[in-house]
Amino acid sequence: MNPDDAAPEARLLRLFEGHRLTPAQRRIAHCLVQHAAQAPFLSSVEIAELAGVSQPSVTRFAMTLGFDGYPALRKEIRGLGLSDAQASGEKREDTSLSEPQRAVLAEIANLQHLAGLLADMGPVARAARLLAPSRPLLVLGLRAAAAQAAGFAYFASKVHPEVRLLDEGGSMLADRIEQAAGAGATALLCFALPRYPAELMEALSIAREAGLSVVTIADSAFAPAAAVSDILLPAAVGTQLVFDTACAPMMLGRVLLESMVDEIPGAEARLEAFEHSATERGVFAD
Repeated sequence: MNPDDAAPEARLLRLFEGHRLTPAQRRIAHCLVQHAAQAPFLSSVEIAELAGVSQPSVTRFAMTLGFDGYPALRKEIRGLGLSDAQASGEKREDTSLSEPQRAVLAEIANLQHLAGLLADMGPVARAARLLAPSRPLLVLGLRAAAAQAAGFAYFASKVHPEVRLLDEGGSMLADRIEQAAGAGATALLCFALPRYPAELMEALSIAREAGLSVVTIADSAFAPAAAVSDILLPAAVGTQLVFDTACAPMMLGRVLLESMVDEIPGAEARLEAFEHSATERGVFAD
């Protein structure tokens, strides 16, 4: 796929790929993505205020990306057509909506943003090729991300010969990762959602030290797990309610699994065998 054909948001994220960013610079990058429609018109001072950093930090961020300064970066961002893409579907917020209604609409917007990123399936395809051959395949998710990891592992086990779910922390987590690597595992899929547990970062470091490739689905391309991941696939979480919602990360996980099916020998036959067995045993009521 031609990079110029990708969604504007995906092209914006591509500006930041391959660069080692400091925590402050990750905040700036995340801020630009969050305010993509306004980014082409914001000054470095305004970006600094939004990101909670100093104005010189914004200048250094632009130079880290290879630009002479922030004006050159802003010119590049303007060329992505972000404001036009956002404006074409922009609607005024309806003040008559309830809090739950606004939360649902925000989640829909997250899914629409994900749909734009998936115009370029390259990163997902590369992740599928890393994960599919791993025997066993490790799926990691702690605390808020445990449900996402469990859902992925449940469905993946129907097409992959051996899936090991890692959804509890503690000293045994390192043991299980090292044991899986010793048994032949080559890759680990991680779900990293806020708030990020410190032991998650420790587990990913252990996985890398054990020689495993790490693919991470996170709420942002600038999540801490990005520093120890071979591939990071972003999908935003909803923040309108007291507790975050994670429809987009769940959808991205299913899209990734769909791509993996094509890379796993015998996946279709394994799924058909499960369905036949489930029918024979009366597993489901329908």
